[in-house]
Amino acid sequence: MGSAFALILSANIAVAEPQHGIAMYGDPALPPDFVSLPYANPDAPTGGQIVTAEVGSFDSLNPFVRKGSVPWQLRFFLGESMMGRSLDEPFSLYGVLAESVETGPNREWVEFTLREGITFSDGSPLTIEDVLWSYETLGTVGHPRYLGFWQKVETMEQTGPRSVRFTFNVADRELALLAGMRPILKKAQWDGIDFAESTTQIVPITSAPYMIDDFEAGRFVSLRRNPDYWGKDVPFRKGTNNIDEVRLEFFGDETAAFEAFKTGAVNSNREFNVARWESQYDFPAVQSGDIVLSVLPHERPSGMTGFVMNTRKPQFADWRVRDALIHAFNFEFINESMTGSAQPRITSYWSNSPLGMSDGPAEGRVREFLEPFASDLTPGALEGYSLPVADGTERNRAGTAKALEQMASAGWTVQDGVLKNDAGEALTFDILLAQGGSENQAIIDMYVESLARIGVTPTVSTVDSAQFKERTDSYDFDMTYYRRGLSLSPGNEQYNYYGSETADAPGGRNLMGVKSPAVDAMIGKLLTSESQDDFVAAVKALDRVLTSGRYVIPIYQWNISRLAHSKNLHYPDEMPIFGDWPGWQPDVWWYEEK
Repeated sequence: MGSAFALILSANIAVAEPQHGIAMYGDPALPPDFVSLPYANPDAPTGGQIVTAEVGSFDSLNPFVRKGSVPWQLRFFLGESMMGRSLDEPFSLYGVLAESVETGPNREWVEFTLREGITFSDGSPLTIEDVLWSYETLGTVGHPRYLGFWQKVETMEQTGPRSVRFTFNVADRELALLAGMRPILKKAQWDGIDFAESTTQIVPITSAPYMIDDFEAGRFVSLRRNPDYWGKDVPFRKGTNNIDEVRLEFFGDETAAFEAFKTGAVNSNREFNVARWESQYDFPAVQSGDIVLSVLPHERPSGMTGFVMNTRKPQFADWRVRDALIHAFNFEFINESMTGSAQPRITSYWSNSPLGMSDGPAEGRVREFLEPFASDLTPGALEGYSLPVADGTERNRAGTAKALEQMASAGWTVQDGVLKNDAGEALTFDILLAQGGSENQAIIDMYVESLARIGVTPTVSTVDSAQFKERTDSYDFDMTYYRRGLSLSPGNEQYNYYGSETADAPGGRNLMGVKSPAVDAMIGKLLTSESQDDFVAAVKALDRVLTSGRYVIPIYQWNISRLAHSKNLHYPDEMPIFGDWPGWQPDVWWYEEK
């Protein structure tokens, strides 16, 4: 992976001429005459069905707006874009709707030329007018994830019968790539309709390989492969989208979902609980070989999974309180109880990757980037920070003692068995969980017992998926479950995750509410770096600021993926460096009875 990473981050500057693909630095790895993605099987047969189990519900089929609860997969199924991301290259895109891409010498503009003969799923042609409408609509009334890009567009203009050019108002090398990844929708479908308010009453017409064939709100969604899909011979699409039906079945909790898999109602299941993988995947279908257990490697960052503290709330504004709550979280005991200590802990946002922060004090370019913000940084960002390690016993005496010490320094002491401030007010908070998450509930139950040892008694609120989304969208929580997948190609999305400007925007992804000049500056540096060294240093510095900020109580990471699936579902032998990631299953899988 190191050689592939270095290849993508070479310091060459792209020339201004039409190309088949685009990379953040230098040229994409695949040549103009490539046949298919290296991890796809161009000779894969078509047909069959893949059925997955989803916990929760949904009340909308439009994944491009903020309102409503939408199956997360629809975002990747319903909107074809100008370019497509390779899971084997952190920073490369290849043409899908676009037959070519051209950029200015400093990436100050990008121009796409559409292929001929593109049609929507209803057979109507896709035109430049659809392209222009889609970009503007998504950027103004679409989901907040599209807003940041649109605000950096100075002009959008049609430059030919099939061409469109975007000129940017800031220096940001990633914008040329982001421009290629916006879904293109059919303008005529939304005439006279409030795009931001759409629910299950409108089934989006798509230019992508799949279309929604059937659904029942809250129960299932069936996506059918379009037999007349216009792009089946596009190199990026060869060997992908081979399965005729992708069906998403929804269940009230994890137990019901797993039982559906065991009985054959579901034929592919991604397992995150290693203890269950080791102890419960011996049912008859596994024993007979009808279900195959696949353990799959990947080389992507750990991302961050755990329980996030909302710093908008006064009890979490002080980093010492957050630090105390991390010390009180008895990870080693919890990990043994939940996984048999089989899962390593997440140590930073980009751990398990070349972008993860280094141990010890900041050095070199990382220190140089951070020192101007020294007065604003949380202790540990420059000096070095690592998560506490308990002795594995249930009482966690050292962690409890450190938690009490940090609480005292922040003005909270145990009075009559309850942690209180000088005004006699008890420290308490609510932990928000979504229904069906039995693993999270078990972890929190153990955490609540640990908190009792420092005189803290939180409440735990369990709500349905719609309420959970509504409350997290409006930041109406104190602490909640948090999962943020991160890649080897961090870019503008980091502003949505951690930027000051988005911290209070409804529906944003900055759940912790971080507002840090250092964070904003590091994101800016990674977007404007013109060399591999500066890019890596900027991400490492960002990782330090976020991790030492103690915003999330990390739990365990998944450095492999565990998939149980029907023996009739197959995938290529070559795994991309991103591994099991959106764009891999079901995209390059196929169904074949043997």
